Amino acid sequence: MPQKSLVHFEISERKVLLRLIDNVAVLFCLSLVGIIFDYAYFKVTDYQWEWVFMLLLYLNIFSTIFELYDLQQAGRFEAVLKNVILTSSLTLLFFILTPRLTPSLPDYRIQILFFFLTMTGALLLWRYAYITLISSARFYKRVLLIGDAGELDVMVEALQKSDPNYAVIGYINTSHSNKLPHSPDLLQFTAEELSFVLKDQHINEVVVAGSAVKNKGVSISLLEELNNLLIEGVSIKDYTQVYEDITYRVPVQHIGNDFYKFFLFSRSNQNKLYRFFHRMFDIFTAIIGLLLCALIIPFVWLGNLFGNKGCLFYTQERIGKNAIPFNILKFRTMPENSEPNGPQWSPKNDQRISWFGRLLRRTRIDEFPQFYNILKGEMSVIGPRPERPVFVKELSEMIPFYKTRHIIKPGLTGWAQVKANYGSSHDDSLEKLQYDLYYIKHRGLFLDLNILLKTFSTVLFFRGH
Repeated sequence: MPQKSLVHFEISERKVLLRLIDNVAVLFCLSLVGIIFDYAYFKVTDYQWEWVFMLLLYLNIFSTIFELYDLQQAGRFEAVLKNVILTSSLTLLFFILTPRLTPSLPDYRIQILFFFLTMTGALLLWRYAYITLISSARFYKRVLLIGDAGELDVMVEALQKSDPNYAVIGYINTSHSNKLPHSPDLLQFTAEELSFVLKDQHINEVVVAGSAVKNKGVSISLLEELNNLLIEGVSIKDYTQVYEDITYRVPVQHIGNDFYKFFLFSRSNQNKLYRFFHRMFDIFTAIIGLLLCALIIPFVWLGNLFGNKGCLFYTQERIGKNAIPFNILKFRTMPENSEPNGPQWSPKNDQRISWFGRLLRRTRIDEFPQFYNILKGEMSVIGPRPERPVFVKELSEMIPFYKTRHIIKPGLTGWAQVKANYGSSHDDSLEKLQYDLYYIKHRGLFLDLNILLKTFSTVLFFRGH
């Protein structure tokens, strides 16, 4: 009994679709304008064809940096408008400044203006069509949850926040508790209504919480019904896997004692070739970073002279790979003796941070001295951010498997840093742990490149704290 409802695009499918038609729309419109106005700058000839690849390369890089493939922003035209203009501007700038691989500048420079307007217009027209059609309610995935009703609020919020087109319609409560979800839009059904609900509500997918099966909340008859529906072609998935696929986080709080069965470490952790090139990249980046750090030290020293009281640099003990402590090096952003009562969390808009220190943090300049830690091998460019021993001890007692993040080197940037909110509480630390474990589980070349590009976005939009 497979459901014959409207098509739903998965997250990866929508990102591929956005990227593919971005490229096609830009090339098609440029070719069309080039033919209509007879602009040689746009034409592909035997001696002038490499520019197509360079254009697409720059377009895809800057589209990623300026978050054109962030689905939360892709559904809002005001965000798309800003990001498209930034993407088109930087793409054009780098394109015209690339020698030999792009056409020579035309005699009539108005062609460059047409180039920019055509590229921007093509992207905006396609993105408007995406928001109006594909991102509309008719393409939502309609989902039925089976699990403990008391946990559904957290589950629903996590899924729908990550995928705006993922609509949880209702649930079947498997617990004996009378606690119900807070959301009034969720419909409650009984196990006996399952087959009817799938047809009546046009459900695309059934998601079963593993805790419900483990705690025997799912009856034998319901399990048999789910098995029959699976054979008939209904999509039935485990919540933890759906959560990971949609949010790019490992739901450690929902796995419990089954964590080590679920958490399969990335093969890259044991891949000697990957680890070798990862270390070579760390060394190369650290050398470049330290050279840049040397150039900005005079300016930071001058700002520190007026904005901070204390030495230019400061060290702080952090926990590294295999839970071995090391001293991290940073530019000072707070006056000396800012923790008279011992270590404490640095909340957002921390009043202890000076005005100059806040500038350093928002631009991430305060992290530059850590390239020294990377060169020494205590840190990597990419990995979980190292935490202070007192907080590691505290969080390890509160959050399951928190110490697992120490299986790899800590990083200057990481999946949690580009995806999560600023961590100033235990809840934020749990969210960041989920992202860190996802990175450890899936780390590899493409995820590393994704993190580097998103780091540029973080710096450009001043999301540092």
